[in-house]
Formats: sequence, C-alpha cells, structure tokens
Amino acid sequence: MTADRYRLYDATDLEAVIDSMARQTVALLDATPTTLLGMLRRGAPLAQRLLEAVRGYAPDADIVCADLLVKRYADNLELLYPHAHLEAAPDLVLRGRRVIVVDDVLYQGLSLFRVFEWLRTQEAAATHAAVLVDRQRYVVPLRADIVGVTLKIAPGDVIECNVPPYEAEFAIDLWRPGASG
Repeated sequence: MTADRYRLYDATDLEAVIDSMARQTVALLDATPTTLLGMLRRGAPLAQRLLEAVRGYAPDADIVCADLLVKRYADNLELLYPHAHLEAAPDLVLRGRRVIVVDDVLYQGLSLFRVFEWLRTQEAAATHAAVLVDRQRYVVPLRADIVGVTLKIAPGDVIECNVPPYEAEFAIDLWRPGASG
C-alpha cells in the first residue's frame, strides 16, 4: 500500500461480512421467487458470492442471479452520463419477483435510485438493496436493506472495493486522492 491507500478489509475479513449479508438476505426471503440483480461491474460477482452464502442457509430458496449494467461514472469517477444509464438482458423477467439489487458501494444513491425507478416499471413484487459498503452520504431518500460494512469517511476519500475477477484479491481499500501531494 502507498501512503495514500489503506487496506481496511482483506479477503478473510470479508468472508464474515458476506456471511452476515447472507443472513440478512435470508431474513427477507419468503415464498416469493427472488432475483439477486448484480450491478455490473463489481455488483455482479458480489451477487454470485452472496448467492452461494445464502444457499448455505436456505438451500431450497427459489433464488437466482442476473446482471444489470448501470453506468454513470468511469472507474476513475469521471462523470460519463448526467443520469444513470441502464442495460439489462432482453429476456430478463422480474415481474412478480423479489429483487435484491447488489452493488459494491452505496455513496449518494443516485444510480441505485434510478435502478429502483426502473424496477417499478418491471413490476417487481418487492425491491431491496444490498451493498458491501454503505458510505451514508445519500442525496436521495434511499437506504440499503442489506449492508456489509458502514464506513463514514471524508467526502473526498474514495472507497475501493476489489472484487475478483476484476481485481486479484477480494478487499476493501480507502484511497485519499492527493494525500501524497
């Protein structure tokens, strides 16, 4: 780690975090078929990890994963679109299903809010949010139902979730842009 980048959680720490998120997820399940909707990029492999952990607690649950491309920022946090841009598989059917949207970081909530607006048009039976990290800096009235960790950090600091296959190891880092001068 450089002087302006700090490892907050490593893969071993995150095993317990995903387990906690799985238990929170199972508490929401009932007879309603459920879809874990992973927000591409890092939300999709997180949804897969969460599904595996949920199946350990509820092996007979009617639960599947699907992906949703939600793009607003580039990986360098440069604004690409004034509003969140969504793309789903054309055969994705969410009507009557419980949908749990999975993402790595909940910051201001703008992208997630847009996803929830879209899910209303898809006639989902219920919608929930699951995030690995909740920064609690919302600008819209939105909260996550399933939270891995809550990190209240300075507005200029960045939380980086390293999620395989996009990064080599599963971890959460704090990055302070400009801290080294």
